[in-house]
Amino acid sequence: MLRISTMRVTSIASYLQSLLSSLPKPTKGICIAMMTFAFCSTVYAQDTKPASPFSISGYLETYYIYDFGNPQDHKRPDFVYSFNRHNEVNLNLGYIQASYLTDQVRANLALMTGTYANANLAAEPGVLKNIYEASIGVKISKNHNLWIDAGIFPSHVGFESAVGAVCWNMTRSMLADNSPYFESGAKLSYTSEDERWFFSGLILNGWQRIQRLDGNNTPAFGHQLTFKPSDKIILNSSSFIGSDTPDSLRQMRYFHNLYGQFEITERVGLIAGFDIGVQQRSKESKVYDSWYSPVVIARYLVSDILTLAARAEYYADPSEVIISTGTANGFKTFGYSLNADLAVAENVLWRIEARSLRSEDRFFEDNGVPSNGNTFLGTSLSVTF
Repeated sequence: MLRISTMRVTSIASYLQSLLSSLPKPTKGICIAMMTFAFCSTVYAQDTKPASPFSISGYLETYYIYDFGNPQDHKRPDFVYSFNRHNEVNLNLGYIQASYLTDQVRANLALMTGTYANANLAAEPGVLKNIYEASIGVKISKNHNLWIDAGIFPSHVGFESAVGAVCWNMTRSMLADNSPYFESGAKLSYTSEDERWFFSGLILNGWQRIQRLDGNNTPAFGHQLTFKPSDKIILNSSSFIGSDTPDSLRQMRYFHNLYGQFEITERVGLIAGFDIGVQQRSKESKVYDSWYSPVVIARYLVSDILTLAARAEYYADPSEVIISTGTANGFKTFGYSLNADLAVAENVLWRIEARSLRSEDRFFEDNGVPSNGNTFLGTSLSVTF
């Protein structure tokens, strides 16, 4: 919208009034009509200037965590992929993203760095470690919101992502850290006209992989179904079917994620999630090993700038399909955490979190001695732009 100061408008009006008063009536009328048209055209042009389909955005999240187990290599437990460095100020995730969006085409390219990228994309070669998202989508229906997207994009599994500012807790749940954060492949997605239903079917390169595992030529598949019966409820079902081993050893994996997000009151929110998976013990075997993980998170909005959240979770992987400990009972761990979030500005979030994990076996480290527990206190600061 065109903005002109009041003083300037007054000066211009006085000048125009004196000018018009000296003109003959016919000329005066024509001039008034022309100036009115010019003014309206200028304002209209300012208000209807089309928005550019290109946009640039970014995210930075720094953190400090003190792990009371005091690991000398500064590395937190192996199954932790976000906020995984002890006693050092570091960058968990930073990315810059370029986006292109029209009614028919959408594309995203985001490059990232940080300890999250180092830990979670360690298996990827070269510059692929630094790709957060690189995808192109095309709308294939004139009358329906139906798209085909291909490339590298955030995972369709779960309610938590690598971007901490959109999650209710500072750190990620065990459930999220040990299921895909990202994926590569192609997907067909549909959103209903009332936006209550969303469905996608995916063909993927594997379980959280950009580049296929050597010797693996088995396509993986997935689905996502989201239902929003009201503005206060989200229900989601996601799955993965595929193999994360070479074809010579092919062990099929079947995984399902289910969660519900509920706005109980204007200040109280609740998320309940459950992951379950099974994998063949060996190629063509009828015996399957399983793992599962429930999690509950409650959030309370104290004020417009202060939010509190609490989390309780459990992860059971007795056969160590996903998390390896080398202990008799495998990975069976209960955890809880508390965090406080302060919105320093509209796009700046400061967080403090305390978290404790307890297991049946002693595979944690406590000042060089095996322990069945792990506790930390941490803080993070993030900015979205």
